[in-house]
Amino acid sequence: MNSKTYSAKRDELEARWYVIDAEGQILGRVATQVATILRGKHKPTFTPHLNCGDFVIVVNAAKIAVTGDRLDQKMYYRHSQYPGGLKEESLRQVLQKHPERAIERAVKGMLPHNRLGDDIMHRLKVYAGPQHPHQAQQPIPWAQPTAEQALAAKAEA
Repeated sequence: MNSKTYSAKRDELEARWYVIDAEGQILGRVATQVATILRGKHKPTFTPHLNCGDFVIVVNAAKIAVTGDRLDQKMYYRHSQYPGGLKEESLRQVLQKHPERAIERAVKGMLPHNRLGDDIMHRLKVYAGPQHPHQAQQPIPWAQPTAEQALAAKAEA
């Protein structure tokens, strides 16, 4: 048995493209799936200091669902750095103006807050409608692995 921890090299990494349909799905649940794929934690070759994740295309971002009264109670804040320059807008307002930003912001908060996180975010493509311009990459529809599939894969290995 090899007692050394495997660490992937940059040349060994191959990024795949996945597409996720966010229609009717809960915002936070979609964001955690996307963050996991972007980071590469679903792969056995995961290496924390490398961008070993895959590309993710999220479609139908405008049709995302939230629970409770979050549409009106969840607020996004930013400040202009001038006195009295605090801006706030609700999730409902964000989804009306730029629906893709709600998913981007949720995913960004789940990634490392450094240069690696910035690199990883460039692999996220979010679109408000069902169309996307990445057909040439032949994206695969993402299906969340179930516990049975994980056990079956473990038994094969």
